[in-house]
Amino acid sequence: MAVRVLVADDTAFMRMTLRNVLERNGYEVVAEAANGAEAVELYRRYRPDLVTMDITMPEMDGITAIREIMKFDPQARIIVCSALGQKTMVIEALTAGAKDYLVKPFQPERVLEALEKLQAHRAG
Repeated sequence: MAVRVLVADDTAFMRMTLRNVLERNGYEVVAEAANGAEAVELYRRYRPDLVTMDITMPEMDGITAIREIMKFDPQARIIVCSALGQKTMVIEALTAGAKDYLVKPFQPERVLEALEKLQAHRAG
């Protein structure tokens, strides 16, 4: 069964890019969120195996969304995505419960490596 992923990013292009990388490599994108509030709602609805979460989004930022998801599901596996120069926000996201991070623009290999690492962590 395919690993189910929720992609949260306020930029349609980034969501499409991630979806393409994931689906080409056997992952199933179950939902896409354009802001943090949507990400929390969609996480509760779909209970995905993994989440990719942008930090800077309207309505609710990614860090707040991570905290909300972790309250709902302490076992949630979230990979935060950020632009270069957001180091303090990445550290805050990891402290909030994110398991790994990707720096934009990201390489497809790095995305897959992060997802595979989380899946191995879950299995082990």
